[in-house]
Amino acid sequence: MQRRGYVPSAAALLAALLVGCTSGSGDGAATDDSKGGDSGAATSTASSGRHQTLPDPCRAIDRGTLDTLLPGLEELPDERRQTVYEGTPTVTYDTDRRVGCRWKFESSDAVRHLHVDFERVASYDDEVSDDERAEDLYEAKEEAADLPSPGATGSDEPSGDASDKGDDEGEGAGEGEGDASDAPSDDASDSPSGDADTDADADTDPEADADADADSSNDPEADSTPSPTGLEPRTLDDLADQAFLDDRLTVTGSAARLRTVTVVFRTSNVLVTIEYDEQPTRGTSEPDSKELQDRARKLAGSLAGTFD
Repeated sequence: MQRRGYVPSAAALLAALLVGCTSGSGDGAATDDSKGGDSGAATSTASSGRHQTLPDPCRAIDRGTLDTLLPGLEELPDERRQTVYEGTPTVTYDTDRRVGCRWKFESSDAVRHLHVDFERVASYDDEVSDDERAEDLYEAKEEAADLPSPGATGSDEPSGDASDKGDDEGEGAGEGEGDASDAPSDDASDSPSGDADTDADADTDPEADADADADSSNDPEADSTPSPTGLEPRTLDDLADQAFLDDRLTVTGSAARLRTVTVVFRTSNVLVTIEYDEQPTRGTSEPDSKELQDRARKLAGSLAGTFD
C-alpha cells in the first residue's frame, strides 16, 4: 500500500515539471528579446552620468589663479588675503547635486566679483540618460543667453531705402511749395531763442540728465556696447562637451560701467557656470573685454580639467 501511494505522487511531480518546461519554452522568444534588445537599449540610453560627486568649489581654484582674477589681492596683509582666498560658499539645498562659491575684492582701481557654480544633473526618467538631461539644461541656458548669430552686423535696416525716401520728400517739397517752405525758415531766424533755449535747458538740466541715465540703465540695448570683433558672445568649440561665452556691459544711473563675462560649459552630466565681473572705481572707465574674457576662459579650461 505504501508503494502504490508513492508512485502516483512521483507521476504527479513529473507531470508538473513537464508542464513547467513546456510553458517556459513557449515564452522563450519573448524572454530573449527583453534581455538582448529592449533591456540593452534602455541601459545604454538611460545610463548614469560619468560624474557622481562634485568638487569643493571654494577649493577648486588655486591661489595663483585668484591673484590673477582679483588683481591687487596679493598686496593685502596676510589675514585679509586669507579671508578673500577662502571665498563664501553658495547656499544650496542639496550639496550632492549643486555647489558654488563667491569671491569679492575691491582694489584701488576696481571692484571685482567671481562666482563659480557646479551642478550635477541626474535624470529620473528611465528613458533619458543623465547626459541627455544635462544637455537639455545646457541648451536652455544657451538659448536664454540669446547669443548673436555668427557674422551678424547688429543692424538689419537697409540704409538705401531711408536715403531714397529723404530724396523723394525733398523733391516733393520743392515743387509748387516754395513760398510755404521759405516761411518757416524766416520765422525761425526771427526767433532765435525758441529751439536754442529748449536745447540749452535740456543740456543744463541735471534732472533731465539723471532721468536719461536712469532710462538708459533700464534699457538692455542702451546698456550694451558692441564687443570688438572676435570678442562677441559666442559658442566655444574647444571647451568640454559644449560651451558658450557671454559678455555684457551695463551702464548704471551714475554712469558706472560694469562688465560681466559668463562662461557656461557641460562636461558629461555636470554643468559649470563662471561669472566674472569688473566695475572700475572711475565711472568713465570701461573694463577691457579681452582681458576679462581671457581670464574667464583660462579658468574654465582649468576647471574642465578637474572633471577629466
